[in-house]
Amino acid sequence: MRGAYEQLAMIRRRELPTRVVTAAALSIPLGLADATVFPIAWLIAVVASQLLDAHLYQALGAQPGQRRRFWVGLSTLVTSSVYSGLSVYLWTGDSEANRILSLLLLAGSLLHIAIHMHPVRRLLLAAALPHAALFLGLPVVAALAGTPQMWAVAVGGVMFVSTLTVAVRRTSATTRELQEARAHAEQASKAKSDFLATISHEIRTPMNGIVSAANLLHGSSLTPAQREQVEILKDANEMLLSLVNDVLDISKIEAGKLQIETAEVDLAKTLQTLQRLWSARALEKGLALQLEVARDAPPVVRLDPLRIKQILFNLISNAVKFTRAGEVCVRLDVAERSGLQVLRFQVSDTGIGIASDVLPRLFGAFEQASAGTTRAHGGTGLGLAISRQLAGLMGGTLEATSQLGEGSIFTLELPLVVGGQDGLAVAANNPMPVETADLAGARILVAEDHPVNQRVLELLLAPLGCRVTFCEDGAQAVDLTAREAFDVILMDMQMPVMDGLEASRRIRARDGGGPPIIALTANALDHHRAAWAAVGVHGFVSKPIAPAELYALLEDAILAPQAERVQRQG
Repeated sequence: MRGAYEQLAMIRRRELPTRVVTAAALSIPLGLADATVFPIAWLIAVVASQLLDAHLYQALGAQPGQRRRFWVGLSTLVTSSVYSGLSVYLWTGDSEANRILSLLLLAGSLLHIAIHMHPVRRLLLAAALPHAALFLGLPVVAALAGTPQMWAVAVGGVMFVSTLTVAVRRTSATTRELQEARAHAEQASKAKSDFLATISHEIRTPMNGIVSAANLLHGSSLTPAQREQVEILKDANEMLLSLVNDVLDISKIEAGKLQIETAEVDLAKTLQTLQRLWSARALEKGLALQLEVARDAPPVVRLDPLRIKQILFNLISNAVKFTRAGEVCVRLDVAERSGLQVLRFQVSDTGIGIASDVLPRLFGAFEQASAGTTRAHGGTGLGLAISRQLAGLMGGTLEATSQLGEGSIFTLELPLVVGGQDGLAVAANNPMPVETADLAGARILVAEDHPVNQRVLELLLAPLGCRVTFCEDGAQAVDLTAREAFDVILMDMQMPVMDGLEASRRIRARDGGGPPIIALTANALDHHRAAWAAVGVHGFVSKPIAPAELYALLEDAILAPQAERVQRQG
């Protein structure tokens, strides 16, 4: 109900100038024509009552208490009575035209009230009662006074008011249905958001152990065969994470919240990574997975590295999945479209193909060629929908051609922006740059309740000479930081007893604000990042943990206060 009062208060405030201008347009010509003071006095009364009405409605919209509702209802009745006074003045004149104008003003006022005030029934009645009483009563009084034709006018007035009443009831019913539908939609949207957040957290938490273990294993002494197997594991982890993000991405795209980031991309390395990832699966099926790169293709371009991998992963995945025999070929070349050069990626296969009637809806969310496709090959039907929308967000296109029983060709075209080698970050053979991390002796408090994640962080930080202290909930973190000095805190979000956000607030509330806090959590959605930013954390690292990102943030968090102290001393 409060929403209805707020809506009505806004409408009354917006319509105030219209009501005053209308009153002036009616009263001033009448005052000049009749040479009486009543029209001008009526205008002054209307302005005063409307201003009082606007003030009371504004207060009601801010806080609709029972007492304020009474005064607003009384004000509405008085204001409406004042406004209808001009109709009485016109009716009592000798001119038939004035009587017609009087009824028209009353009918118009009733229609206006019905349209704008139906959300709150009691205020609707308070506003409509004076106008309706005059609209029906004036013709009846005239008929009883000796003008029989006014009975017909009275009957017409009854019919008008009855029709208006039915319309108001139907409008009110429709409004209630719309409000209920909106409430259900908002509830469903919240349930969807909560579900996605939970799924994201619950999948990212065990993935953190898998990804971190693969990174640690990659940094150890391995045979060439073992290193290749770890590379496959790492690539699979990366793509699994991108698949986990598919469901989150489709929601972001639909909400217009997905951001495209541009960076230098080594095309050859990207394609080789994808080929290595899918070669084993293709070999199991007896397929050849070919990679063809044109000589004129630039080695480094500016693209969103994650999104280009995501699109090509989806295309190659489908090609391998739906091809029983033959080959899958990934081609890269440069083409020209509308006078501009574009990068053209083509993924072709000799698979089952797609029927012509299915092709137009292939890129719809949750669409697959047939109901049996999911049972036979798996998948959610989100990959192609996300891929086309990502291509569009990157300024490109994704199209498909296919012949049933012969195969398909998916063509991705993106604007060509050549990059420079100086801007390309070349990863070292060891993804854990221990020798570059200046963290020896750093006192780090880790608030993390999951034992696997604790072990992962110990393995990541111990080789750097960090002194790590673990605690399992936010309350312990608050207590430990009050008793001991730490250089930085790694804070999880969901923990028993006290969550990471509340613990961070309490630490930040102390004199000096406590040590820098880095959020380290599997809650990686945008509203989670916003919540951490509101608390005032130094940085945010999502799980699975990227070691280089974690080390860089730790160094920055530890060195920044030192630099500030040196600057103050200088």
